[in-house]
Amino acid sequence: MHSLSPDYLAKLRFDAQQLTTLRALGEYRGKQRLYVAQSPEVLSDLRQVAVIDSTESSNRLEGVVVPTSRLKSLVLKNDAPKSRSEQEVAGYRDALALIHENGEQMPFSEGTVRQLHSILYRYLPQPGGHWKATNNDIVERHPDGRLRIRFRPVAAHLTPMAIADLVARYRAALDQHLADPLVLVPLAILDFLCIHPFPDGNGRMARLLTLQLLYHFDYAVGRFISLERIFEESKESYYETLAASSKSWHEAAHDSTPWLDYFWGALLRAYKEFEERVGTLTRGRGAKGNRVRAEILKRSLPFSISEIEQACPGISRDMVRLVLRAMKTEGLIAPTGKGRGAKWIGLDQRPPTPE
Repeated sequence: MHSLSPDYLAKLRFDAQQLTTLRALGEYRGKQRLYVAQSPEVLSDLRQVAVIDSTESSNRLEGVVVPTSRLKSLVLKNDAPKSRSEQEVAGYRDALALIHENGEQMPFSEGTVRQLHSILYRYLPQPGGHWKATNNDIVERHPDGRLRIRFRPVAAHLTPMAIADLVARYRAALDQHLADPLVLVPLAILDFLCIHPFPDGNGRMARLLTLQLLYHFDYAVGRFISLERIFEESKESYYETLAASSKSWHEAAHDSTPWLDYFWGALLRAYKEFEERVGTLTRGRGAKGNRVRAEILKRSLPFSISEIEQACPGISRDMVRLVLRAMKTEGLIAPTGKGRGAKWIGLDQRPPTPE
């Protein structure tokens, strides 16, 4: 579509900082290959945490939430979904698993897009994999109840043609080397979201397609660090930059820079976190991790990261965070809130939920 036309791509210009970011991402891709070859056991721990984080965050961005105690059971397929929210989580889990297993081989095509959406909705009453039949304006709701159309996507009757054009232009841009893949991938995602081809689930589909397209070029950090979690943790910027870059999109007069900068920044953050965690796990696997775990398990009241740090001198905050995230994945602890003031509590210490 509009962001992938030869004319639009030819007009793109990048400053020194953006080019430095692109080079850094290429260097991190090389390090990623080295870590995969040298530390397979360490990376298996990160993969399990990333899958749960990705499933939770991508759904939570759309307001779909399930209790922490149920999340792990659903992601590991130890239990069947019991509510609509759990059905949506299970569908994302399955689509994500397909991409992690076969993302490199799956083509970017109309068929793949519809297949992934069908999997996303496989546990829900309404079938997935069908283009929207009615227009689906993106609406912003104000605190006083007023509604404002934030963006008007491609009309329903033009959607099949728009998706076919998106796929064709993306392939042509790659074949003709019109831009670096790290430019083409986020532009393809921007165009997908401006088309908004499905009646529901477009945000989650965009994040799934992001992982798939990055796999094509061996930017596989999403296998070990949840990109969806990073998007959620910076969701204000995520939505603001998408909104900014979609202005005048229909006229191909839009400025994709805000979205490109955000996308590269999120990917760079994932790679930096990946490097830190591999190093922390490699250095601290064993004694230090066990010290942190033991300190956490003996706590009967909500506790903060700082309290665990003070009780375990000589152990870094990165290590404490890593153990906390692993224990959350195991269903042993859960956060009591969000932000810097949030605390943690053992799940067996929580008061029982009234029937």
